Amino acid sequence: MRQIVLDTETTGLEPEQGHRIIEIGCVELIDRRLTGNDYHQYLQPDRLIDEAAMEVHGITNEFLEDKPRMADIADDFIEYINGAELIIHNAPFDVGFINAELALLENGQRLKDFASVTDSLEMARHMHPGQRNSLDALCKRYEIDNSQRELHGALLDARILAEVYLAMTGGQTSLVLGEEQADADGQMNIVHHPVSYTGSLSVIKASNSDLEAHEKMLDTIEKNAGKTIWRLENIES
Repeated sequence: MRQIVLDTETTGLEPEQGHRIIEIGCVELIDRRLTGNDYHQYLQPDRLIDEAAMEVHGITNEFLEDKPRMADIADDFIEYINGAELIIHNAPFDVGFINAELALLENGQRLKDFASVTDSLEMARHMHPGQRNSLDALCKRYEIDNSQRELHGALLDARILAEVYLAMTGGQTSLVLGEEQADADGQMNIVHHPVSYTGSLSVIKASNSDLEAHEKMLDTIEKNAGKTIWRLENIES
């Protein structure tokens, strides 16, 4: 399963008022693994950035003067996201801007033609009703370090959102019981090796510190996702 965690920065809040995308940041997940195959691009918007927006992301008009325009990078961007599930926090905002940019290309294409979209903000609101569900609030709730986020940035925010999304949807990013090997086409496959053991197995009991850590983890899970079934008193001996 290929997922792309995506964020944008813009000149203002409303594409209907002619505001444009000035930064796109994407992080790739395959089978819940961060691959390192990120996408990042600054864009020349051919208009001035609102002062209020500049205070949020810190990107200046001067910095963007020599950057490419959306028309210059659209094919590469579409190829990167094609066929993926996009994870976006407050998706209507970013999707609206991307569709507005595609409309300016006059090719009749929309984001839904290339990828599906999951709104992580809607997920968070469903999981944590009545609570703050901004990216910063979720970082605090799931104990994810966002200390570098003094200003918004598309790639930085996408990387942070990827960690938040993995924590929201299970925490564990992968469990590989085997060895990865490339086939003739260069595709990575898991090769499982049979294991046999004829000796006796040692039983190692958890230490008191391990049991305390176990209970602390369950407290965190119950705080964020509801009652667990793994309390020691609920496990039959």
